[in-house]
Amino acid sequence: MMSSPKTIALKIEFGGGMELLFANQRSHKLSIPARVPVDNSTKELQAEPDSSNTKPTDIVFLIHYLRDHLLKEREELFIENGTVRPGILVLINDTDWELEGEGDYKLQDGDEIVFISTLHGG
Repeated sequence: MMSSPKTIALKIEFGGGMELLFANQRSHKLSIPARVPVDNSTKELQAEPDSSNTKPTDIVFLIHYLRDHLLKEREELFIENGTVRPGILVLINDTDWELEGEGDYKLQDGDEIVFISTLHGG
């Protein structure tokens, strides 16, 4: 049996103005643990690989991770009620996340996740 990877490499992209919240950087490459705390805490990332208080890394964890480690300002423009706020399109490998299970999608090594704001001021 092959052992699963301890980390997952991801490419994260921001568009439609979202990049302004992330130090004006559109593209980020991340390496995050393959298993994370069930409560989505991003502080202690040395979770035991198979303990009952961990889960496979999902989009909900990624959203918390981005908030805690990359977001530079205006958290309320990115997160609302523990997920991305309405008006942010999330694509997983060029597919709308609604077709992939939204926040429950289990991240895979090499995934590309894109966050695009569809809201424009006027």
